[in-house]
Amino acid sequence: MGASHTEPAPGAIPKDGEVPNSLLRRAVGAAAIGNATEWYDYGVYAYVATEIGKNFFPGEYSTLGTLLVFAVSFVLRPLGGVFWGPLGDRLGRNRVMAMTIILMSLGTFLIGVIPSYDSIGVWAPILLVVLRVVQGFSTGGEYGGAATFMAEYAPDKKRGFWGSFLEFGTLAGFTLGLVITLVLRASISAGAMDSWGWRIPFLLGLPLGLIGLYLRSRMEDTPVFRELQEKEEVESGSGAALKDLFKQYWRPIMRLFGLVIALNVANYTLLAYMPTYLQDQVGMSAKASETLLIISQLIMMAMIWMAGALSDRIGRKNCWWISLGGLFVLATPCFWLIQQGFVWGVIGFTIMGLIYLLQLGTISATFPAMFPTHVRYAGMAIGYNVATAAFGGTAAPVNEALVKATGNDLMPAFYMMAAMVVGMIALVKVPETVGRSIRGRHVPGTHAEEEKRFTLPDAQPVEG
Repeated sequence: MGASHTEPAPGAIPKDGEVPNSLLRRAVGAAAIGNATEWYDYGVYAYVATEIGKNFFPGEYSTLGTLLVFAVSFVLRPLGGVFWGPLGDRLGRNRVMAMTIILMSLGTFLIGVIPSYDSIGVWAPILLVVLRVVQGFSTGGEYGGAATFMAEYAPDKKRGFWGSFLEFGTLAGFTLGLVITLVLRASISAGAMDSWGWRIPFLLGLPLGLIGLYLRSRMEDTPVFRELQEKEEVESGSGAALKDLFKQYWRPIMRLFGLVIALNVANYTLLAYMPTYLQDQVGMSAKASETLLIISQLIMMAMIWMAGALSDRIGRKNCWWISLGGLFVLATPCFWLIQQGFVWGVIGFTIMGLIYLLQLGTISATFPAMFPTHVRYAGMAIGYNVATAAFGGTAAPVNEALVKATGNDLMPAFYMMAAMVVGMIALVKVPETVGRSIRGRHVPGTHAEEEKRFTLPDAQPVEG
């Protein structure tokens, strides 16, 4: 892709599979803003978990109740994936993504206006659970759609690089929520934060979502999907798409499931559970723990594009092997470092974060390429969200329960190590798709004609 590309007419499908840089940057923004909105909400919830507990679950099990509601928000993610995924394969990625971002941001906003337990009693936690369930249903279609949208816009040879900016949105959402929370803690008293200050970050979720809706409304659907529409090869209905998916593509779904277990145990342990761990187990103040996370996450944001670009050079699978093996070996020593104080904590967290980037920075290039175009959104949404519901949303309460049950502060490291083993098993049979086209109705990396033509940059043949 270079300067020779001219801006296509509105609605035109590029014949060479690539789009101009200006359009590609808009696609990145449209996809990443939704991801940022989604993870902004999860981050904010984690960062003000103590205040939420005081307002909705007063008593001895305040923190555990708050973390369980965090997990409850994942219950409807698989159902959301089943609903939104086939719809995205039938109606288009962009239309569905516009609906999911509105539901997500509206749910975040409404959490900020729920009266506390002292005001309306048991209805307060009930309303909180209901809103988290609505958000889970909407996010069930968000990530699969955003990753598919980004992968189908990106050029084949730089899908890792461009796709990494979707995950930049993940870290940006977490970090934005953390910065806002830290500023609030520095600006108002602890009593004010407990009373009303915790609500402000949630209220800001709505304007963030509206910005995302505006960006998405200005984008055409992906060239890959429009090409399928032009050939009249789009699935005729949601039922047909699901039937095709589970009958013909159950193996990629299972492989995706295993990879997502590894990805999300690492993700939610590092980015969602860590504030609770630093405060409850390490004994850091809220401000110190949030400062530590901001420093480490800013470093991760600055370097995530390198992980994506590296995957374009050495392959997605090689990046995943390095990351899975690295976290398996280094999780325990890094958690030990985190317990030694603030500076060592920054070092330990950053080491794990940078190794984890080789997963995070490549998933939007890796996962969508595991499915053909006509079932890609559904395959992504269902496989990703079932695993996320089971092992992502539960990571924080499971880690907390393991620490309390054993008295061992290193249990989160051991849990992460077990998840990395699951990921390694799943990765073995995943086809390498670096540089391959993801157009058409076959699984990239397994088509016979492509296998004959394709080699990695180092001239080593890739096994499908």
